[in-house]
Amino acid sequence: MSTQFTAEVFQNQFLPQGSREVHAIMTVNAGNDTEISSSALGEQLFGIICDTSGSMGGQKIRSAKDAMIKAVNMLPEEAHFFIVTGASQARLVAPLMQATPENKQQAIFHIRLIEASGGTLISTWLSAALKQFQRMPTAIRQALLLTDGQNDESDEKAFDHTLQACEGVFQCDCRGVGTDWRVAQLKRISSKLLGTTDIIANALLIEADFQTILQQAMGKNISDVSMRLWTPQGAKILFCKQVSPDIVDLTHRAKSVKPQVVDYPTGAWGKRESRDYHFCIEVNPGNVGDEMLAGRASLICTIDGTETKIAEARILAVWTDDDAKSTKIDRRVAHYTGQAELAQTIQEGLEARNRGDVEAATAKLGRAVKIAHESGNEATAKLLKTVVEIEDAPTGTVRLKKAIAKEDEMALETRSTKTTRIPKS
Repeated sequence: MSTQFTAEVFQNQFLPQGSREVHAIMTVNAGNDTEISSSALGEQLFGIICDTSGSMGGQKIRSAKDAMIKAVNMLPEEAHFFIVTGASQARLVAPLMQATPENKQQAIFHIRLIEASGGTLISTWLSAALKQFQRMPTAIRQALLLTDGQNDESDEKAFDHTLQACEGVFQCDCRGVGTDWRVAQLKRISSKLLGTTDIIANALLIEADFQTILQQAMGKNISDVSMRLWTPQGAKILFCKQVSPDIVDLTHRAKSVKPQVVDYPTGAWGKRESRDYHFCIEVNPGNVGDEMLAGRASLICTIDGTETKIAEARILAVWTDDDAKSTKIDRRVAHYTGQAELAQTIQEGLEARNRGDVEAATAKLGRAVKIAHESGNEATAKLLKTVVEIEDAPTGTVRLKKAIAKEDEMALETRSTKTTRIPKS
């Protein structure tokens, strides 16, 4: 297996005497010429989970059916797929099958018969999908879930239990069509299942979104990759986060491998992917002149039952009495610390607005505008303009708009965790 993965750590390794916290950004790249041997290449399994409750009637269900048909037709013949529709109960419209021309036509026939009716019990949808994914445990397993509404409160316990069962079995991207669904609900799924959440404000755009997600899914060629972090005796991992292209807190997803070694799931990878991770490790403080290996981060995957290390980088700590060295903050660490603050500040600002606290909302969203401007996050800056009038971006002086379109507010909420990489100097 020739992986062509590379890993590089960016940090200021110099700490003042007595200091304990070590911060580092690890950039992992899968090169353009990444090659996987045929025996190591995982089969592709793509599942579509589509809401067919009563609220999906009319244009939504027509567009969803068109999008599913187009997606099925786009599948490469060597891939496998299935389709689950869901309302008060799940229905297996197309059981797991290979994407042969005959099987595609069979699935499309059943897609055309789909109608919208009933309530919303998402646990039953996920459970049905889980059973299909479990039939191909070595495949690259990815799903797309589309809904337009909120999960029924009676489903809360079953939903939580099912989501726990799905963790680690498949990844899932979630899309909400319209504005009657809850961002937090879908983010709960996508966060647990290492996917993304976004809004499709207009039902006519479902097809284009489906195609984009499918193309990305078919581009994955290494499944179940983990970030393995070794730390020295007495050290404590304060957090581990993916910080690019999205912020995903992996801290509480740690699985102990052996003493001082934990794994964090990163999901499947494809060619030309690049991701950044932020580690914060608390170590035993050293004296001036002491040096230590504060951590070793490795990207690990399992091929034919054998663990394979595909990238590795070292995190260092050196104690010094040179203030010029120890007070310098690495540009990338500072940048991603700001991106995390940006996402949190937006969430807090929107929450303040929703509870009617205009002063707090203005202050928080103004702070977000300032961070977005300073970090060059143009996409988030553009979204912020839909909820505030920006008087001066560098200082974060803004006025809260009185009338905000619901889809604009939801777009900002769903996309607030998307980050920008540090501008080239």
